[in-house]
Amino acid sequence: MNELSSIVNFFFEVGILNHTIRSGNKFLGSGKQNVASHIFRTIVIGYTMSKILNADTEKVLLMCLFHDIEETRTGDLNYFQQLYVKSDDDKALNDILKNLPFKDEIEKIIQEYASLETLESQIAKDADTLELILFLKEEKDKGNEQAQNWIDSSKRRLITDLSKKILISIESTKYYEWWYNIRDDWANGNKKW
Repeated sequence: MNELSSIVNFFFEVGILNHTIRSGNKFLGSGKQNVASHIFRTIVIGYTMSKILNADTEKVLLMCLFHDIEETRTGDLNYFQQLYVKSDDDKALNDILKNLPFKDEIEKIIQEYASLETLESQIAKDADTLELILFLKEEKDKGNEQAQNWIDSSKRRLITDLSKKILISIESTKYYEWWYNIRDDWANGNKKW
C-alpha cells in the first residue's frame, strides 16, 4: 500500500454518502435526500450563520462538513429508529479516521460539536437542524401535510436566536419564491425569446 492509500480510501468512503439515503423520508412519506446533499446545505447554512454571528468560520465549516461522517458505516438512523437501535458513532468515526494524518483534528472538532458548549458548535447544530427544516418546508409546500408536524418537532431543537429568526422566515416563505423574484418578465411569461 502506498502512502496515499488511506487518504484515497477515505475519499472513496465519503463518496458513499452520495448514496446513503436519509432514512426519515420513509416515515415522512415523501421526498428523497442523501446524506451528502444534506451535509452540503448544512455547510452553506453554517457558513452564513458564522459570518453573521462573527464566529470562527473554519471551525463551523469543519463541524458541518464532518458532523455525519460516521454514517458511511452506521447509516442514517432517524429518531424513531434510534429508539431501538444504537449505533457506535465513536467507533465508526475512529475506524474511518484511524490512518489519516488529520485524525486528531477531526476527532477534536466532532467532540466540540457534540458538546454544544461553544458558539461554533451551537451554530453547526442549528445549521444541521435548519437544513432539515428547509427540506421539510419544501415537502410541505409540495403538499405533504405531515411535514408540519416534523417542523414543529424540529424547531424545538434550535439554540441560537439567529436560527430562531431564520426559522420564522423559512415558515413564511414558499420554497420556490426565490426564482420567481429574480425577473418578473420571465416569471410572468413576458420574456421575448
